[in-house]
Amino acid sequence: MKKGKFQMILYSLFCTAVLSCGGKKYIREIPYSYSSSEFSETFHEKLASSPYSIVDDNPQGLNDDTLKIKEKYSIIMEVMPNEVRDYKLYSYIDPWLGTPYKKQSLEKQKGVDASYFVQALFSDVYGETFPKTPDGIFRSKALQLFTGRSFLKEGDIIFFRYDKYHPISDVAVYLHNDRILACTAKGLSIYDFNDEYFQLRFIAAGRLKEKK
Repeated sequence: MKKGKFQMILYSLFCTAVLSCGGKKYIREIPYSYSSSEFSETFHEKLASSPYSIVDDNPQGLNDDTLKIKEKYSIIMEVMPNEVRDYKLYSYIDPWLGTPYKKQSLEKQKGVDASYFVQALFSDVYGETFPKTPDGIFRSKALQLFTGRSFLKEGDIIFFRYDKYHPISDVAVYLHNDRILACTAKGLSIYDFNDEYFQLRFIAAGRLKEKK
């Protein structure tokens, strides 16, 4: 008898023995149904007698919606959840993802222009008003401009140049781990900043200056 067939026979006999001798009883005894009060009492009793320390994974007391956003974007950007800190930023952009590109437009899931979106985002989230053009945002006195990629952090504005006639042609928002929020022909989405398309067009980045 071949080894594979012999193992299959042994496995079948084992399953039959479990189901006939105690399988049903075992299933009936699984404590799958607790009332909230019963579960709470049992949990706290075990907690009190536990030799292990308890780690609070939500020390900031974030609500469920914020925790959901935090976990979602940590997965998208391939970072630990505690590295996602600008919750207002991610909560704002979340319902806009997938909106198709449309010049000089700002309508959720209908059409959006990157510079119009950045203007609205910074007005609603950070209370800073920018012009609605890439060049106008670039020239804003509220921004500290820099070129070093290693300094980028959540919420920085990235500027791109597409041709010599438009020195500042488009904008994007830096998120984390080389992920940016940008609007291309595919629509408003999260892209890899390392992509050659963005690298060849990158001009500078800007960060809001601290208000005195």
